[in-house]
Amino acid sequence: MSHVEESVIIDADPMAVYAMVTDLTRMGEWSPENVGGRWLGEATGPAVGARFKGSNHKGVRRWRTVCTISQADPGHQFAFSVKYLGMTVSEWSYSFERAGDGCIVNERWTDKRPAGMRRLSDVVLGVRDRREHNLEGIRATLANLRSKAQATKS
Repeated sequence: MSHVEESVIIDADPMAVYAMVTDLTRMGEWSPENVGGRWLGEATGPAVGARFKGSNHKGVRRWRTVCTISQADPGHQFAFSVKYLGMTVSEWSYSFERAGDGCIVNERWTDKRPAGMRRLSDVVLGVRDRREHNLEGIRATLANLRSKAQATKS
């Protein structure tokens, strides 16, 4: 299993940044691949066991995933597993740690695809190196999140 992660310091309250990350409708404002999501079933917000459908794109390619929240500790931790075609393909997590008047936000992606699916999905999605691709995406997401959070704070 491989993973990538990156951290950034954001001059905003960890609770406010957590609220931004867990607002599925806004994810497309900072993510270069995810364009948002919607809660499934009875879910109306982040809670352990809640499910949501995520919508993604890369160029002209579009796909949706079903995600299940595994951690939801406001201002501290948010994590979810991603299923595609009934298989768990990844785990995404965010941690929020107070740092002075702001916080350190860490985003982590863990690849859980079976080996055969790794090769096939990278070809289908037009990604040569999913690990490097997601690291670049995490960096872009965190930079955009920082920009929006700090602009909102002003």
